[in-house]
Amino acid sequence: MVHGPGMVFGLGAAAILGFLLALFIAALFLWMAAKLIGIKNASIGKAMIAILGGGILGALIGAIVGAVFQPLGPILGFLANLWVIKAVFDTDWLRAFLAWILSAVIAAMVMGILVLLGVLTIGALAAL
Repeated sequence: MVHGPGMVFGLGAAAILGFLLALFIAALFLWMAAKLIGIKNASIGKAMIAILGGGILGALIGAIVGAVFQPLGPILGFLANLWVIKAVFDTDWLRAFLAWILSAVIAAMVMGILVLLGVLTIGALAAL
């Protein structure tokens, strides 16, 4: 078993890899949604920029505005996230919103399928 700095570096590397994997998966869902909505210049790279930039900007604006006027913080944070999607994909507000909603629906469907497969797998293992 590793002790000391080696374990800390290993945990840091695992956290960075986990973050990058989560970023790629979220970008994949946004990219699929953008393609389904009809955004012509959608790519995985742009989706990764939109996910990362929108998350950072939305969190910053939501925290700063929320510290001053709480009810407005989450709303402006969401609008900032949506603005980043709009700017990165060079589209209008409606398509940006529809891409955001559809990416959440696609993610929920994929998670639901994975949950069903997990439940079915556990049921099959219990039958052994």
